[in-house]
Amino acid sequence: MQGANVPILQVGISGFRLPLRYVGPDGEDLTLESRVTGTVSLDADKKGINMSRIIRIFYEYEKEVFSPETLDRVLRDYKEQLDSREARIKVDFSYPMVQKSLRSGLEGYQYYNCSFEGIIDRADRVRKIINFDFIYSSACPCASELSEHARQTRNLLAIPHSQRSLARVSVEVHPDREVSMLELRDMCVHGLGTETQVMVKREDEQAFAELNGAKVKFVEDAARLLYEQLVEESRIIDFRIVCSHFESLHSHDAVAVLCRGVDGGFRAEYEDFSNLVV
Repeated sequence: MQGANVPILQVGISGFRLPLRYVGPDGEDLTLESRVTGTVSLDADKKGINMSRIIRIFYEYEKEVFSPETLDRVLRDYKEQLDSREARIKVDFSYPMVQKSLRSGLEGYQYYNCSFEGIIDRADRVRKIINFDFIYSSACPCASELSEHARQTRNLLAIPHSQRSLARVSVEVHPDREVSMLELRDMCVHGLGTETQVMVKREDEQAFAELNGAKVKFVEDAARLLYEQLVEESRIIDFRIVCSHFESLHSHDAVAVLCRGVDGGFRAEYEDFSNLVV
């Protein structure tokens, strides 16, 4: 063993890929390419772990329909078979759901970047976390007022700026309950109202413009609107909301972070806003 005789908090494998089955929005089976990161803790007096076992243990569950509940069993196997005190796992995938156009009646597939995350501690307590990315349009309230002012005072057409924006919603689900991707999508739609569109004809584009005019929002508004949706859901015991507006006026982004404020739960520290991309 080389180096300092200290414990390692996480050691394992990041980014191994395989197809996994998930429950689709209508209860059907979906097979999706998934990227898995699995890690365990390592005591100071141990040289290392059997890295390939991280993958081999996970492959024992490859035929199952995967869910946050599956993580519970994988994590316990990691702890037992790798003789570790703690373990973590994260499974990333892109989840398709049908989106109806605003007026024309067309339909198309919207894809949502998601992940199931599990953490087991020394006392065998398991946290089940779902991360869900929602892309929406944010029209600036200030620019909207200034555009109307230009029309009224100078009889000039001005276009208020808006931009694609992203909300990353992370929820910890009650151990005995479930929350679906469709339900998380609907909470985001109800809270923000301006999801970007897949299938668009002229009448849909007009409806989208009207929707943005009716639901102007700063990044602070977006975070609070989502908080309002999540805090009412009893199956969600903790959550964090990270919003980023990719400004079309400025050369920088506007960001906001909110947590429910549960002791020992999510914290508002979120430094890597650069990984919020659309």
